[in-house]
Amino acid sequence: MNLAYPGHILQVRAPAINFYVLRDQEELYLIDAGFIGGLRLMQRALVRRNWNQFPIRGIIVTHGHLDHILNVKTIARRYGAWIAAPRLDAEQYAGRSNYPGQARVAQWLETFGRPLLGFQRFTPDRLLDDGDMLDVWQGLQAVHLPGHTAGHLGLYSPERRLLFSGDLFVSYRGAARLPPDIFNSDPPQIPTSVAAALRLQLDGVLPNHCDPSPPAEHLRRLRLLGAKLASSPSRD
Repeated sequence: MNLAYPGHILQVRAPAINFYVLRDQEELYLIDAGFIGGLRLMQRALVRRNWNQFPIRGIIVTHGHLDHILNVKTIARRYGAWIAAPRLDAEQYAGRSNYPGQARVAQWLETFGRPLLGFQRFTPDRLLDDGDMLDVWQGLQAVHLPGHTAGHLGLYSPERRLLFSGDLFVSYRGAARLPPDIFNSDPPQIPTSVAAALRLQLDGVLPNHCDPSPPAEHLRRLRLLGAKLASSPSRD
């Protein structure tokens, strides 16, 4: 158990990407579903927390990159969970990538990675748009934060003043940085998305690519990054 995180959040840590399990009373909900080995790592983490007794009711996807959705269909089928995912990334759930510019590198990686890693296509039970509310965990609001992908969403808890920020930024070794442009479908949009995230009432941020620091520390780093981006020339 990572004591940096509140008791109702379980961070499933992996070498390439982390994802989150939320406990809502006697039910569990995932924020993304991890990459290689994600199912096994999740099951071990649930046993350690003694949450394996609770049913997984839903999987909420932040965006359609393969490292976030590789295990979605497997987990949904195994646990009978529903899937909610951004409407604008529907191509990726169907097993297709069409990224522009430098992000064609990510497109190539996904094209070869899907069959190699056994990706299973899926159709979300609910497609999410900006402002949509999910009636879990005292309310989670979808916040459109495009740039990484067209449909990239953050998931905001007004009650807890926490933002699950997906891949809006990465947070390691004391600093927040933008993801490399080979993974961003529209890099010039990202500073605007960072500014939009920072306008929310926040006590903490939980990225998918980060060290084990507490949510308040990731927020501090994001604020520093936001200030730097605001003072920098346009990336256009």
